[in-house]
Amino acid sequence: MKKITLLPLLLICLVLLQGCAAVVVGAGVGAAAVAHDRRTVGTQLDDKTLTSRINTALNENANLKKYAHINAYVFNGVTLLVGQAPNDDLKRQAQQVAESLPHVTKLHNQIRIGSPTVTSTRTHDIWLATKVRSVLLTDKSVDGLHIKVIVEDSEVFLMGLVTRQESNQAVEVARNIDGVARVVKAFEYL
Repeated sequence: MKKITLLPLLLICLVLLQGCAAVVVGAGVGAAAVAHDRRTVGTQLDDKTLTSRINTALNENANLKKYAHINAYVFNGVTLLVGQAPNDDLKRQAQQVAESLPHVTKLHNQIRIGSPTVTSTRTHDIWLATKVRSVLLTDKSVDGLHIKVIVEDSEVFLMGLVTRQESNQAVEVARNIDGVARVVKAFEYL
C-alpha cells in the first residue's frame, strides 16, 4: 500500500525538480549574458530603468496612448523609439517625452507615420526577432550576445556596443533573413 502512495509523491517531486532545473539553467544563461555584456552591470540596470521610465511617460501621454503604438528601448543611454504614429505631431510629442527624461544621451526616432500595427503583425515581429537573434547567436562571424534585436513591422533595429566590423556583419546577417524588410543600425561604436 505504501508503494502506491509513494509513486505519485515521487513523480510530483521529479516534476518540481525539473522545473527548478529549468529556472537554474535560465538564470545561468541570463547571468552569462549579463557577464558577457560590454556595459557595466550598473549601466545595464540604468538602461532597464530608463527604458521603463520612458515607456511609462509615453503611456501617460493621453494622445500617444490613444492614437499611437510606440515603444522605447535603451542601450548604453542611447534611446530608440519605434512604432507608429498617425502624424508628425504625435511623432514629435513622443520624441519630446523621451528627451525630457534625464540620462537620454542620444535618441533615434524611428517612429513611422501610419496606423498602429495589429496583433498579428506584432506576433510576427516577435517570431522574426527570435529568428534574427538565433541566427546572430549561431553565426561565427559576429558575437550575437553584443547585439540587441528589436523588430517593428518587419523592420529590424540593431543596438549594441560594437566595432564597425561587427556592425557591418550583423547587418549583413540580419538583412539576409527571410521576412526582414529593412535593417536599421542604432549602434554605438567601440
